[in-house]
Amino acid sequence: MTELSLAIGQLLRRLRAESNPDGLTWSQTVALARLEEIGPTTTADLARAESVKPQSMGATLAEMEREGLVERRPHPTDGRQVLFALTAAGIEAKRKRSAAKQKWLLSAMAALDPDEQRTLIAAVALVRRLSEAGTGHPDD
Repeated sequence: MTELSLAIGQLLRRLRAESNPDGLTWSQTVALARLEEIGPTTTADLARAESVKPQSMGATLAEMEREGLVERRPHPTDGRQVLFALTAAGIEAKRKRSAAKQKWLLSAMAALDPDEQRTLIAAVALVRRLSEAGTGHPDD
């Protein structure tokens, strides 16, 4: 099991490294992906979705705003709140990251023989099931 954990961790680190053409931090990358997924949202809601402190998410969003990746928008029903949304530059940064990741993965898989490729593709469903499994706590 330790080997599986190490191999998955190593693959994730490699994917992160290969898919970072713009030098974004991991926090910025996660915020980009989440904003693309859920659309404009508040700092607090984004922090909650990522299980980080609102202050940390606020700092991440402030830097992303300075870089032109996100913009502030008025909340449609609560004038006290502000929503953050991706800008065209933010959408493009996310697209570049996805393309770089896909390019590296396809290149890496091309180095495998056809049987290894089939085995890896078959393992995807198992890895997905592992990621969706309970934590082992009694209340799961």
